[in-house]
Amino acid sequence: MAPRSPSAAVLVLHGGYENGTEPPPPGLLNLPGTRMRPFVRALRRATRGPESGAHVLVRQVRYAHRGWNGSRADALHDALAALDALGEEAGGSGEGDGVPVVLLGHSMGARAALLAAGHPLVRGVVGLAPWCPPGDPVTQLAGRDVVLVHSSRDRITSPQATQSLTTRARRAGARTCMVTVRGGDHAMIRRAPAWHRLTTTLVTGLLGTGSLPEPVTAALGLPPTAEPTEGTLDLDRLRPRRGTAGFQPSP
Repeated sequence: MAPRSPSAAVLVLHGGYENGTEPPPPGLLNLPGTRMRPFVRALRRATRGPESGAHVLVRQVRYAHRGWNGSRADALHDALAALDALGEEAGGSGEGDGVPVVLLGHSMGARAALLAAGHPLVRGVVGLAPWCPPGDPVTQLAGRDVVLVHSSRDRITSPQATQSLTTRARRAGARTCMVTVRGGDHAMIRRAPAWHRLTTTLVTGLLGTGSLPEPVTAALGLPPTAEPTEGTLDLDRLRPRRGTAGFQPSP
């Protein structure tokens, strides 16, 4: 029997550093990459088997350099190359008729995901503790679903900058939403089960293989003129849709 063609894909982009032209260390020594392993495992469990109703590829970007490196934007180029390779693997042409992709990025990886979202395969972005410099463009996000998740205690990247980008992207034609994790941290170690569960729910919801929490769906449907606070949700106030398992916050 020939293998099933994938119906969708997830591309995972781990974090990195502002500067660093050396390659990331291998295996578990690559701490930003190791940090994303639980997310990858959770996504593979959620999209595997007949109960998921879909064949979803879950792939990870391999960076040539550990840093962003200013105008070189090395992680962005690696993300775009990985999207092209994913399109070839999934059998699409890469011109909009290929497998739909959701990008999942953390920190530097979220910045790369946001900037790579103009690629024709990308349907949505889930960014965890994203790095959102105020000068980064947002026009490439038009027509995409973008959900950014940030801890209120993050001291590495700015939740205020994330809220600003969410608002700018909505005005540029994206469907956007921000979820705040009270008591979390940049490394997603505090309240780790909640980060993992929420991320899996968001990614599968954007893929169409699961259900988004109702407040997230409502926030994604806000008009471009909505106030920043209207599109900002509190993780602990999310509730499952009636009649579905939905999302339930974990400690």
